[in-house]
Amino acid sequence: MDLLDPEDLAFVRRFIVASGSLKELARVYGVSYPTVRLRLDRLIQKIEVFEQFNTAGEVERRLRGYYAEGRVPEDVFRSLLDACDKEKEVDK
Repeated sequence: MDLLDPEDLAFVRRFIVASGSLKELARVYGVSYPTVRLRLDRLIQKIEVFEQFNTAGEVERRLRGYYAEGRVPEDVFRSLLDACDKEKEVDK
């Protein structure tokens, strides 16, 4: 949870206050149910990435989280991930 940005934490809080009702969240945010569902799915993916790569550095985990959210294009993600890997090799 410490890697989630304030916007994600606010979403989680509202989700809890809404008793897990995606329909209520859609109403609160003024968006459609599928939009809220997509946001929740991406947040779940982001958390799963953080947990799966918990031994990776913070930069790599954040990069993977942004990619899971769809905020980073695949080519940029791959390029930056390669740079992270090369940096790890230099540090060894």
